[in-house]
Amino acid sequence: MQVFPNSYLFTFPKPLNLKPSPLFHGHPPPLLHRKPPLTTVAKSFTSDEFPVDETFLQTFGPKTKESEDEARRRNWIERGWAPWEEILTPEAKFARTSLNEGEEVPLSSPESIEAFRMLNPRYRKKKIEEMGVTEEEYLAKQFEIKEDVPEELETKWAGPLVVKLVPPRDWPPRGWEVDREELAFIREAHKMEAKRVRLEDIENGVRTETDDVCLDRYKVFLKQYNEWLEANKDLLEEESYKLDQDYHPGRRKRGKDYKDGMYELPFYYPGQICVGKVTTLHLYQGAFVDIGGVYDGWVPIKNNDWFWIRHHIKVGMTVIVEITAKRDPYRFRFPIELRFVDPNIDHLIFNRFDFPPIFHRDEDTNPDELRRDCGRPPIPRKDPGDKPEEEPLFSNHPYVEKLWQINVAEQMILNDMDINPDKYKGKKLSDLVDEDDFDEEKSVQQTKVPYKNALVPKITMKTSVKELDLEAALAEREVNFSFYILIEILFCFPKS
Repeated sequence: MQVFPNSYLFTFPKPLNLKPSPLFHGHPPPLLHRKPPLTTVAKSFTSDEFPVDETFLQTFGPKTKESEDEARRRNWIERGWAPWEEILTPEAKFARTSLNEGEEVPLSSPESIEAFRMLNPRYRKKKIEEMGVTEEEYLAKQFEIKEDVPEELETKWAGPLVVKLVPPRDWPPRGWEVDREELAFIREAHKMEAKRVRLEDIENGVRTETDDVCLDRYKVFLKQYNEWLEANKDLLEEESYKLDQDYHPGRRKRGKDYKDGMYELPFYYPGQICVGKVTTLHLYQGAFVDIGGVYDGWVPIKNNDWFWIRHHIKVGMTVIVEITAKRDPYRFRFPIELRFVDPNIDHLIFNRFDFPPIFHRDEDTNPDELRRDCGRPPIPRKDPGDKPEEEPLFSNHPYVEKLWQINVAEQMILNDMDINPDKYKGKKLSDLVDEDDFDEEKSVQQTKVPYKNALVPKITMKTSVKELDLEAALAEREVNFSFYILIEILFCFPKS
């Protein structure tokens, strides 16, 4: 039992069934003259301040002896996140070894015969005893990977890996003023990258002069970068706390996670080769590599591509990566996009992200601006925003307007029959023909008619009688007419 220090804020209730004392001859002493025990007074703690010691952990701590890696592995398997690693029941193991693509085959192989025998609980218990393991240890063996582990990848280069020190092309950051002469000296490094070298000059001899190397220009860039970092380090951290409230992989390192010497985003540029350490493997987003900056680099890997690379990329291993893109950290979820250079696993990644994940802000009201900034459609694919339950019941089929046009033409002819019965006397509806030659190309005529001292557009749509079903339209009108007569009779003679 844990004993708390004394306090006047909280006390345990006094026991009612007091033990008799021989001084009072079987009767308990008066409560007013009895001293309370020392352990009945305790201090009240909040959930955050509750004292934790070895006794508390033994009482309320986890009872399992499972390590964190084993628990994480079991969690992945039970949730179906790792379909290549699973616990097979005896029935499932027998089905895997004895069935050939869903069709029954004779039990000829020793593995299938042994799997069939293991279906018997008595035989299975006997085999477990012969193996000298417990039932829990036997089930733990089912965690073993079913496929063969491939050999480690050897990155074979076609030539030497070129690592160059070149200042970023987007230096300086927006709103930061630097010395113009130093900036012009820095940007000469980009002109030297486009300099052509003839093969004959290289074959004649090795060049040893260092007059045009970019090292001096890179040192000037580092000087300006350190000046910018010293002036904006606190502002950048305040901006991160203001805009990034939720935690997500790849978020800016701040607070206790921030260490002096971490590179900010303006230090990096696309095409830069970096050495880093894999920090996180996310099932739905990809791998995150620590390259020494305030942001971890992001290698996009999607869907079941983990099945192919799970033996080659692991947490904690040192890798060589190349920066492929640098983006706005408060618009894009992962500002630095990478690709693996060593080990080179690009041929094992089949599913790519169509667009990098972005943050949807409340102030994003202009879809054109969102498309320009992010290079993606303004409406997400999974939520197009259509609400059919709120839309009117109108079909968007292209033939709907033609059907309405045919219906209007039939009703116009039937109305003309009611007005001028002598005109259609002795004629069948099926024998009617067009008065003029029908030209389908001129079936739609657009004209203008006067209306209140103005000309308004008028559209005349002509329909051929051959497209009409006048007999069906007449039968429908007679049914509707008889129905309306019946309704009027019921309203004229209601039930008493």
